[in-house]
This record gives sequence, C-alpha cells and structure tokens, in this order.
Amino acid sequence: MFRVLADSESERLRAKIDLVQPVLWSAEERLLTHPRIAELYPHYLFLCHCIVRASVPLMETARRRVEELSATSDSVAGLDTYLERHELEERDHDTWLLEDLESLGIPRSSILRRPPTATVAGLVGAQYYWILHYHPIALLGYMAVLEWNPPSLEDIDDLVERTGHPRAAFRTLIEHAELDPTHAQELQEMINGLRLNPEQSTLMGLSAMHTVAALAAACEELTQRLPRSGGGGI
Repeated sequence: MFRVLADSESERLRAKIDLVQPVLWSAEERLLTHPRIAELYPHYLFLCHCIVRASVPLMETARRRVEELSATSDSVAGLDTYLERHELEERDHDTWLLEDLESLGIPRSSILRRPPTATVAGLVGAQYYWILHYHPIALLGYMAVLEWNPPSLEDIDDLVERTGHPRAAFRTLIEHAELDPTHAQELQEMINGLRLNPEQSTLMGLSAMHTVAALAAACEELTQRLPRSGGGGI
C-alpha cells in the first residue's frame, strides 16, 4: 500500500493532490490553449458558475453538520468558525460569473435555465454525500483543490488577448487570482491546526483526489463538445 509521508496535515494533503494534479493541469491546458478558445470561454464560465454557485450552500451544509457532531468524538474544533468566515468571503461570487457572461451578451436567465452536466453534479454532489453521510471534513479537500492553484494574472492577460473578449468578462478570474493566495494560506493554517483521526485525514485526501479527477473530466467534456458551427453563445 502506498503511504504519503509528510510532517504536517496540509503537506500530506498536498502530496495526495500532487499524485493526480497532472491530469487536471493537462486537461486545463488543452482547454485554455484550444484554437477555438474564444468560443469555448463562455462555456468555461458556465462550468465555473455551476461549481461556484454551490460553494456557499456546501459550506452552510457542512457547518450545520459540524454543529450536529459537536457533542461526539467525531467533532473537529474550529471547523465551524472557519466555514462561517469563509462563507462570507465567497458570497456572491456566482453573481460575478453571471455578470461576466452578461458582458459577453449572454443573459443570466439562459444560464440559470441550463442544467449542469452529470460530471459537475457528481463533482459537487459527492461533497454533499460525504458531509451528510460521513464527515464534513471532506469539504476541506475539495476547497484545497479549488484554492491552492489560482490562475496567474499573466495567464489571464494572455487569455484576454487570445479570446479578444472584453476584460470585463474576466472579472471573476482576476478577483480569484488576487484573493485565492490569501485564502489558500488561511486554509493551510486551518488544516494544520486540526486534530484529525486517520479516517478523517484519509477522507479529506480522498475528497481532494476525487475533485481533481472530476474537474479534469469536466474540462475534457468542454473541448469534446464544442459546437461545429461558429459563435460563442451558450
């Protein structure tokens, strides 16, 4: 059996993510360097919206579950406080994405009517299952994948140039490039301050690795399902 040896809980989690991260990096590179990226970009924003709109509800669900476990041996001190603070930081980010899409001429009503793919539902839905039916610590693995590798401002500038889209359509990416390094540091400190049992630590890693695989699959679906005809609409 493979064992990850590291000094801290966050290092152990990073080591597990690193095992599968190249799959996601490859999928993202194929998507974001695609010759028809201008057409793909609105679909990419829709994918981001499907994921981001679930962020606050997931944290609310996890926080309620933490409260339910507070009197048991499965309780994790400090997790509820961290989630409550992070809910405030992530609130309305889904609205930012709707505004980005509107700057491309795509009304939010068409975005909200469109169902997410089964891949995205599985990505987010797994978190609900683990939170409600096992332990809310799973959510930190999911959050680590989303926040520990933010886009760089240089990469966003390149994407703006290659798509030809207005910079207003990249507001959410730019905000996260600036905010996520701080959020990543806070999450790392939170994870290192936890006293997890082996099962909880394993679940956090499993959640992270599942998140990487599901995100990679979602990116691959975008490139494979590009419409044959031109146009960048949704």
